[in-house]
Amino acid sequence: MKIENMINNAVIQAVKSLYGQEVPEKMVQVQKTRSEFEGNLTLVVFPFVKMARKSPEQTAQEIGQWLTEHCEAVERFNVVKGFLNMVIAPKAWLSLLTDIDGNEHYGMKQAKDDSPLVMIEYSSPNTNKPLHLGHVRNNLLGWALAQIMQANGNRVVKTNIVNDRGIHICKSMLAWQKYGNGETPETSGKKGDHLIGDYYVAFDKHYREEVKELVAEGMDEEKAKQEAPLIKEAHEMLVKWEQNDPEVRALWEKMNAWVYAGFDETYKKMGVSFDKIYYESQTYLKGKAKVEEGLTKGLFERHDDGSVWADLTNEGLDQKLLLRSDGTSVYMTQDIGTAEMRYEDYPIDKMIYVVGNEQNYHFQVLSILLDRLGFKWGKELTHFSYGMVELPNGKMKSREGTVVDADDLMQLMVEDAYRTSMELGKFDDMTEEERREIARIVGMGALKYFILKVDARKNMLFNPEESIDFNGNTGPFIQYTYARIRSILRKAEAAGLNTCVQNGVNLNEKEIELIQKMSEFGAAVEQAGKDYSPSGIANYCYELTKQFNQFYHDYSILGADTEEEKALRLLIAKNVAKTIKNAMSLLGIEVPERM
Repeated sequence: MKIENMINNAVIQAVKSLYGQEVPEKMVQVQKTRSEFEGNLTLVVFPFVKMARKSPEQTAQEIGQWLTEHCEAVERFNVVKGFLNMVIAPKAWLSLLTDIDGNEHYGMKQAKDDSPLVMIEYSSPNTNKPLHLGHVRNNLLGWALAQIMQANGNRVVKTNIVNDRGIHICKSMLAWQKYGNGETPETSGKKGDHLIGDYYVAFDKHYREEVKELVAEGMDEEKAKQEAPLIKEAHEMLVKWEQNDPEVRALWEKMNAWVYAGFDETYKKMGVSFDKIYYESQTYLKGKAKVEEGLTKGLFERHDDGSVWADLTNEGLDQKLLLRSDGTSVYMTQDIGTAEMRYEDYPIDKMIYVVGNEQNYHFQVLSILLDRLGFKWGKELTHFSYGMVELPNGKMKSREGTVVDADDLMQLMVEDAYRTSMELGKFDDMTEEERREIARIVGMGALKYFILKVDARKNMLFNPEESIDFNGNTGPFIQYTYARIRSILRKAEAAGLNTCVQNGVNLNEKEIELIQKMSEFGAAVEQAGKDYSPSGIANYCYELTKQFNQFYHDYSILGADTEEEKALRLLIAKNVAKTIKNAMSLLGIEVPERM
């Protein structure tokens, strides 16, 4: 049993015994003792003062006395005002360490058949360009959130909605038709998503030239943007697509297939995947049907020009367009259609959308509309809103081809990890194959950790150079600590040392701190699930790693004075490594066995 649980139960018994009062568990507030006071855990006594009819100090004194006599976990105590600081007995720490050691997934819950089903949508790419740095943050947050929700005992379905239709897709298609000369991923040696992205940029370049020419001929710029031949052709292509024109549809399918092959490669490198992928081309008609259904039920209204709107003024918002006057759908319509399809596919209890904070209003409206349309999770849907990510040299624009490409970024990180490790002499006794694999693990770990350690709601600056540092709050620092512990454990095994700890062994302060920190992993996982906060897990990982390194600096493990001390420290080290590995896996980060 966790020490906090033992204390909680004992406090409830103490209050009943001393003051004749039954108190609920939520009234018992036990927290970590502040570093300036003696103790491991502190009880906040103020909630019991009225029952005791004594001062906070006297109440704390009485409860402390009762606990030392009746709860074997409490060795001694001291009182500071209304706070009861408890020193936990060594055998309680050893018992806790044994519990941690006996559970491969200590701190994480297993989902049951009747656990809540949480669906998490992330990625949401367009099929007219490759994934970029913004998608990297989105995918890493979505994947980490899915692991964290699962570790909190939920069943999780990871989904992606691919924006595979619309004017932006037609721009790439048209540019390829006009300037591509039949180029394919095979003939160009480019990934399919990169090839199509190049044509999206090419469209924009030629379109700007046309607009410039029309303006030079005396046309107003806004009119020129609408009258440029290229944009007119792109709109015509979109109409043909909507009308199921076989030629346009065949081209669309061919080019999208190239893009999907490219996406799959990027997702694999990134270490993310999906249980189900939805496509806007399949969901937008469902959305239109759902809006028409809402119209007949009087939930929405049709204006004179034929467009359909939702009046949200009662909710303090404005009117929201759902269908244009020509009957075509908007993003909101597509999201309603996707929700309908998902609801048919899965009995969802909770829906989480991982989408940037520029879409806050969109999801506020979507929640209201889905609730009106009768989706039980509509009102409770969660928009996991995150900030933008930039590089030190500024923002990205995909139309102009200045985007920070996800594939290029990942390759750069792996190459940097290889070079840095070589310079630091960490690869000296390894084969080239092993060096490359560890560089991949370290480079990707550096990228993921640097992005995930930041509070998701904040805008962030991603600095590749800062992220690959073997000291400080970085992925490589944590990975290197894990590899170092694994090395110690291999040496111990080769020397025939065991980790069987005797009950009477003494623990020093740093050993107790490490056991206590490991025991907090479950609370960190729970909090990260409540707050939808991967950064909480990253920060926990760093704190545990830092604490272990301090311990390792102060005390020898293999050179400890007695066999009992060696066994104890090896057992602690083994479980620190396990906890680091489990925590990092929640962030989608691998840890190498040696570095």
